[in-house]
Amino acid sequence: MQAPEITATNWVMVAALGLVWGATFLFIEIALTGITPFWLAAGRIGFACLLTVAVWLLRGGRIFLTDETAWGALIVSGILNSAVPFMLLSWGQQTVTSGFAGVSMAAVALMVLPLAHVFVPGERMTLRRVLGFAVGFAGVTVLLGGQVFASTGDPMEPFGRLACLGAAACYAASSILVRKLPPVDSFGLAASTLIFGSLVVIPAAMVVEGPPPLPATDILVIIAILGLIPTAGANLLRVFVIRSAGPVFLSLVNYQVPMWSVLLGILILGEPFKPILLLAMGLILSGLFISQWGALKRLFARRVTPSS
Repeated sequence: MQAPEITATNWVMVAALGLVWGATFLFIEIALTGITPFWLAAGRIGFACLLTVAVWLLRGGRIFLTDETAWGALIVSGILNSAVPFMLLSWGQQTVTSGFAGVSMAAVALMVLPLAHVFVPGERMTLRRVLGFAVGFAGVTVLLGGQVFASTGDPMEPFGRLACLGAAACYAASSILVRKLPPVDSFGLAASTLIFGSLVVIPAAMVVEGPPPLPATDILVIIAILGLIPTAGANLLRVFVIRSAGPVFLSLVNYQVPMWSVLLGILILGEPFKPILLLAMGLILSGLFISQWGALKRLFARRVTPSS
């Protein structure tokens, strides 16, 4: 497997994922006022699953294009991509600060680097990449400030932090598994991961939290939005990016998410602007450029080369 060729379309998709997932935290906070954590995850995945499967079936319902022996990796990637991290985050965020949860998601990028170096040919862990991702992680830490290390005082907080880090590890491992799958239909891959995720999270919600509640209409609308955009739509974009540009490039999203979350909080919720935001954004963008400098040079070189 050769090193992935990163295109302008890949950059646009990663930026879109960062914006969409950054806005997700706002909707989750609102939804949790009217529904329990596991049933929120179940409703979100279930709605996204129905929508994605319908589109996939209309396109022919294929998954593997050649080799059909990778069902084990496909099932595991589906469970690690949605069911397990959604449940871990929903449970963990009850006892940890939002800052720690944000840094946990940023840690996905650091976890992907060594995994991709070992398991994905062409995704070498170079000094430039390590430096770039470290600078980006520092930017996220600065962005979230003191709440990163602040304690909620909850006796279950250490387990909540482990749950958040466990969710990050799930996302990292899932990205590697998706990249290593044989040729697949992108819609089929997106649909199958949600199917396997639903088969885990819905029974788990029933066992842990009992029968599903009947939320108010506005909460149901928010759950539908969460299923449509940041789950169904973003999951398909995620598959496209991993299959075309690789898991290391996709992990850049995890530095953007906290940045967009803070920016949207200022623009939509009227939260106060803090000058430290500019420093944090500078570090995050610097880390992005350092880690992807080679890809950026090739991209702009193609754009300025005169046609023959």
